[in-house]
Amino acid sequence: PEGPRKKKSRKHQRFMERRALLEQKGLLTPHQQAPMVGLEAHSTLTKAGGTTAPCCRKVPKPKQVVSLSLSPSASPDSIARHHSVLLSQGNDSSKGVRTSHIPRPGKYVAIDCEMVGTGPQGRQSELARCSVVNYDGDVIYDKYVQPELPIVDYRTRWSGITKWHMKNAIPFKVAQAEILKILKDKIVVGHAIHNDFQALKYFHPKDRTRDTSRIPVLNQRAGLPIRASVSLKSLAGHLLHKKIQVGCRGHSSVEDAQTAMELYRLVEVQWETELARTLPPRPPSPVTDPTTDSNQYMDDRYWPTDLMASSL
Repeated sequence: PEGPRKKKSRKHQRFMERRALLEQKGLLTPHQQAPMVGLEAHSTLTKAGGTTAPCCRKVPKPKQVVSLSLSPSASPDSIARHHSVLLSQGNDSSKGVRTSHIPRPGKYVAIDCEMVGTGPQGRQSELARCSVVNYDGDVIYDKYVQPELPIVDYRTRWSGITKWHMKNAIPFKVAQAEILKILKDKIVVGHAIHNDFQALKYFHPKDRTRDTSRIPVLNQRAGLPIRASVSLKSLAGHLLHKKIQVGCRGHSSVEDAQTAMELYRLVEVQWETELARTLPPRPPSPVTDPTTDSNQYMDDRYWPTDLMASSL
């Protein structure tokens, strides 16, 4: 048992000699410690008699970083938790996770509008009903809207709107203000959603718009041409195995909005991951980024020295 102990002691002595030489040459500071490896690293303490004794110190565990990858078959609940964890990490570029493109499920809404014909021969489309649902498909807005111009064609076969629905309809300006308040700062899902925004006389930011008529992966899953413009009814039949827009009573804007959200959630992980690669990062919000607060520059320490001297 004395052999290994002496061998270890000699090895340690050689180490200390080399370290002293490096300190003399100025290549190593006297207080610098050797790097510790693993969860526990061993160092030595020199006693008065010249002997050494081992000492253990715990090294803090490395901080976990959540990966951006998520299984395509993940459930909505797991997706929600995944998004929440990513957002909690912040949007620091050094972490390698662009969380500005991974919104919380509460930031999602789906919209669908029904239009009637106004103007000469009823060729102009105006909003007559608007429905908005949340990430889970629950209705958060559904109202009939009185167009600004007289209705010439109710288009009941497609819109489902009749003269009776207009009795309790609200003015367009009122509806527009209510709807845009809901859409503010939201990720808005819809099918051929540009038509809905046009009826609302509104433009939503492109990076916060998810148009299910323009997702190649949906067409691919349905076995349809990737670049083809496929109807909501067709996608619902192929991918969700549900029948919508049937009968002669017209479409239901609530049903269409819910279907668009279901289709989006079907490919949410793949689509958001792809968008995170292609879309430029959004600038940080002034509310959450204290560095953009101009009030701090009123502090004297930010004033130029010459200005300070002239004011004395």
